[in-house]
Amino acid sequence: MSRGTATDLVYLIAIVGFILALKGLSSPRRARIGNLAGAAGMLLAVAWTFSLPGVYAHEHNLLLMIIAIVAGVAIGIPAARLVKMTAMPQMVAIFNGVGGGAAALVSITEFLAIGGKSIAVYKIFEVLFGVLVGSVSFAGSAIAFAKLQELMTGRPITYPAQQPVNALVGAGILAIAIATLVTASTPLLVALLVLSLVLGVIFVLPIGGADVPVLISLLNSFTGLAVAASGFTLNSDLLIVAGTLVGASGMLLTRMMSQAMGRSLPNILFSAFGSVVTASGGESLGDRSVRSGTSDDIGVLLAYARKVAIVPGYGLAVAQAQHTARELAEALAARGVEVYYAIHPVAGRMPGHMNVLLAEANVPYDQLLEMDEANPQMATTDVALVVGANDVVNPAAKTTPGSPIYGMPIINADQAGNVVFLKRSMRPGFAGIDNELLYDPKTTLLFGDAKDSLTKLVAAVGSA
Repeated sequence: MSRGTATDLVYLIAIVGFILALKGLSSPRRARIGNLAGAAGMLLAVAWTFSLPGVYAHEHNLLLMIIAIVAGVAIGIPAARLVKMTAMPQMVAIFNGVGGGAAALVSITEFLAIGGKSIAVYKIFEVLFGVLVGSVSFAGSAIAFAKLQELMTGRPITYPAQQPVNALVGAGILAIAIATLVTASTPLLVALLVLSLVLGVIFVLPIGGADVPVLISLLNSFTGLAVAASGFTLNSDLLIVAGTLVGASGMLLTRMMSQAMGRSLPNILFSAFGSVVTASGGESLGDRSVRSGTSDDIGVLLAYARKVAIVPGYGLAVAQAQHTARELAEALAARGVEVYYAIHPVAGRMPGHMNVLLAEANVPYDQLLEMDEANPQMATTDVALVVGANDVVNPAAKTTPGSPIYGMPIINADQAGNVVFLKRSMRPGFAGIDNELLYDPKTTLLFGDAKDSLTKLVAAVGSA
């Protein structure tokens, strides 16, 4: 077997590993195996690449590659092991941005390597595409990280003449790209790089914090496309396939998240352009009274129920209360109560985020019901226990056309016999609107930190 054939075979095995990784990550039960399959495929591809003769043609380059790998391992392993589950979206953002920046640098490096020679127009186009999309992904992901990490305001940032400025930057990029195709000029390529970075920043600034996870998914898709473009530039089938997989899966995830929020992607990306958007959704409910209860009263209600739905939200993740939620479910199950978790696709900011959080706490997979599975059971559920969620159970999504969340599919907690909210305060969720369900006569509120409240409920159920 020739070395070329062996290389193709090894890269094909690596590609299969990537595909198996995506398949495995579609389910919490197989996510760990899928992740390992993808990592094994990448390790195989990198190791085989080092065996190719051209790698050792320049010892200086080999040294730089080894330094880069060591630096990446030194940063990546601690970051992945120490990151909190609540900070997972911003870690995805920054890692994704690094991938986009790397794809842009690869395209630029290849352009410089063949500079001065007769460059085919299609090769220049591949380079331009990789630089443009990779740079937008890098700069945009950096701003998205800063918003989610609260290094800057999470609100939409707008300024006068924003749309004309965006149009001017876009027109400049188009003009420079055309000129570069004609002249193959390196200075023009650098100018395109700078404008692409600017475009990435101004593209993300007007997007509010609650919409940033959707943006991260879209930028992830951009990174995949940039990697695929660099694969064409380097004549690497492995990069082409890997980039296409990331691009396609990222776009599908973006579409899923948009549907889960009941909004179109253009609305999410451009709704804040030209003005500062403030959430409004009809009559303010802030002056109306609510019914609050004690942990002992709610513990008795839960203990003598037949079926209980736990509706987790971002507040549960912030309080790191997933283990305590499992303890409550186990205490209820010991009394013969049927318990399930009703999970909204964006309850943890990103699809699958809440599933992973609960799976990490050893919650049985068969108790994790997606929204479409959970909603039909709500009408026969005695108690819906909403832990740190607000917008994903807000009936305004179905009843108030003027609401920012109108049309968003929600968990139908309002159909349960009783509703219990565990909340820190009466502050609204990400959408910035009140939840009329809080004022429903069948709703009881238990104020406090979600973990502390759940701990008290576990004790109350045990003594009921």
